[in-house]
Amino acid sequence: MEHNYHVPVLLAESVDGLNIRPDGIYVDVTFGGGGHSREILKRLGPAGKLVAFDQDPDAQRNRPDDPRFIFVDQNFGFLKNSLRLKGFKQVDGILADLGVSSHQFDEAERGFSIRANAALDMRMDQQRDLTAAHVLNTYSEESLHKIFGIYGEVKNARTLARTVVTCRLTAPFTDIDGFKSAIAACIPKGKAHKYLAQVFQALRIEVNAEMQMLEQFLEQAAEVLRPGGRLVVISYHSLEDRPVKNFMARGKIRGEVEKDFFGNQQKPFKVITRNPVEAAEAEVTVNNRARSAKLRIAEKI
Repeated sequence: MEHNYHVPVLLAESVDGLNIRPDGIYVDVTFGGGGHSREILKRLGPAGKLVAFDQDPDAQRNRPDDPRFIFVDQNFGFLKNSLRLKGFKQVDGILADLGVSSHQFDEAERGFSIRANAALDMRMDQQRDLTAAHVLNTYSEESLHKIFGIYGEVKNARTLARTVVTCRLTAPFTDIDGFKSAIAACIPKGKAHKYLAQVFQALRIEVNAEMQMLEQFLEQAAEVLRPGGRLVVISYHSLEDRPVKNFMARGKIRGEVEKDFFGNQQKPFKVITRNPVEAAEAEVTVNNRARSAKLRIAEKI
């Protein structure tokens, strides 16, 4: 099942990066198809534990039948409290593989894919109220301009936002094809695929509060890792990679590094990867998603 669901990116490199102790407690905060989790379980002894997080109901079907495995149906932005509820105050390693699983793109009705027509949904957690349709139909022009510009890095974000606000006066947006034809004039010639991918990325990030959840997760990861524990993160675009890099290097997403009474910088992590680890050409050939992947590793001081 997991092979069709989602091919894990940088599998060996990321799990090696956790520096697994057989009796340790590890967390896979993006369970998905379970590829990384299965690799972690192989390296754990009978006393080891693996806690996996995923808010997508489809992911739960991939759970391994293993007494050392604990599943949490929750977003990783609630890492600390969720671990406490399961009786864990500190852990030895945390792995996050950010972005959307290939399975979510393949399930047309979820509305993540630009290739198939479906409702404008894009929720990873089906319990959430906010959908892509709601964003497009109710957000102000200014908010849409910001979302497309910052989350999608769309070049003509202002024009796109104005087009959306104008078109919805005639009829609300309900499905992907209707949205694509409404914004057709904004799409640069010969670059439709890339442009729509950026627009859809922006909507997905907003609907799922991805950047807020990532920031919450990083701050809580620093709190729950025990000294010597490893944080391993795979990101797929600069928007995710930047906060990860900053947090690992300085313990802050933005702003000044905190200092103690003597002016020494208070950093929670030692960076293990000076430069991000990228996928080898052989992996990219079999899994195109790996092309943009950047793996960063830090160790709790």
